[in-house]
Order: sequence, then C-alpha cells, then structure tokens
Amino acid sequence: MSIKSNIEYINELKAAAAEKSGRTGDDVLLVAVTKLHTPEEMNEAIDAGITDIGENKVQEIMDKFDRVKPVRWHLIGHLQTNKVKYIIDKVSLIHSVDSLHLAKEINKRAQQHDLTMDILIQVNSAEEDSKFGITTDETDQLIRDIAEQCPNIKIKGLMCIAPFEQDPNDAREYFAEVKKIYDKYVNEKSDRVDFEYLSMGMTNDFEAAIEEGSNLIRVGTAIFGYRDYRKEEK
Repeated sequence: MSIKSNIEYINELKAAAAEKSGRTGDDVLLVAVTKLHTPEEMNEAIDAGITDIGENKVQEIMDKFDRVKPVRWHLIGHLQTNKVKYIIDKVSLIHSVDSLHLAKEINKRAQQHDLTMDILIQVNSAEEDSKFGITTDETDQLIRDIAEQCPNIKIKGLMCIAPFEQDPNDAREYFAEVKKIYDKYVNEKSDRVDFEYLSMGMTNDFEAAIEEGSNLIRVGTAIFGYRDYRKEEK
C-alpha cells in the first residue's frame, strides 16, 4: 500500500474510534512520526494531507528541516537541555517536557527568540523505568512550577506513551489516568496554561487511546512501514 492509502485508512480508523467517544475524526490530530524516514517520504505524506510531523531526535529535525515542504514540526522524543537551542525556532510543539530544569532552558531560549513555546507535559502513568516522563502524582506540581517560573512557555496539554501491549485494550488504564488529569485543567485556561492537546496513542494502540479521550495521535509505522534501524547505527 502507498503512503497515501495508508493515511486514508488510518483516518478511517481514527474517525470510527472518535465516533465511539462522541467526537469526529476531525477532532483528533494525526501527527506523522518520521523517525529514520526520508524527506521524500515525508513530502509524499504532506502531499497526501499530513499537516503535522513528529520527530524523535533534534538532529533529524536539523537534517531534514530545509528539505521538507511547509508543515508543523513536533519534537516528540526526549529532549536534552543542551539541544533546545537548535530547535526552539523550528518546532510548533514540544511533547516531552518532564522536568522544571528542561522547562527553564526552553523558556530561556524562547525569550532569546522573542517567542512563546508551546509544550506538553510527558506523563509516565505506567511508571516504566524504560520511559521518560513524570508520575501522575507529580504532574500538578510541575504544571504549577512551570506556569509560575516560565513566562515564555504555554502548557498546551499532556503526552503519554503507554506500555506496548499485545492487546491494545490492556493499555486503556494508562490512558484513562492521564485523561483524568487533562480533564482537571482543560477548562482552567490562563496565559500560561491552555490545555488543547492530549497526545496519546501510536500505531499499536491509537484506536484505544482515542476511545479513552486522546485528541492527538503519533503514528509512524502504519503510515511509512517499518523503519530501517540500520540507518540509526551509522
């Protein structure tokens, strides 16, 4: 199947899952995850209707940025403080903020560019050692700290990566936990906190995530096929 037909199929599944939670497919943003995929593949996806691209690594954004058609860029992977300066003026949304230390660096670089950076707080609701993110219990405090100390940041919502499960339904409890936190803030809008995105769900589990309330899914394999990880080793 082509990239275009894959996107069309995902949009059909997205709409069906959204309907189950009382929404439409248009209420859920599809971010195409392009790790290790080429600018040519990315442009093909953009031509097929993709408006938002998600990259895991700063270096890939730097390498591809000028070779890809106009699109909104998302940094969805772990972000080191010493690399914030390279992408602060390139990305629309940083999904992976999990410490005040990182937020302060983002804020500093945003001030230097006279912009306000939109971020999501990464919540590790399953408390997996192999994943970044804060616990559900730590989320309220981090939101307060960033809102009080980082004037050039706007917190736009939450991001969650659930454990990989053979049965995606087994991930529902982790999505539901993060949705509860999201619901606490979605109507408490301010200059610094303006929840719009609940970023949950990838190729394996995006339908379950949507049914549990996600309005932003990050899908790579189902669009582009399996990545060639040999590229990453070079």
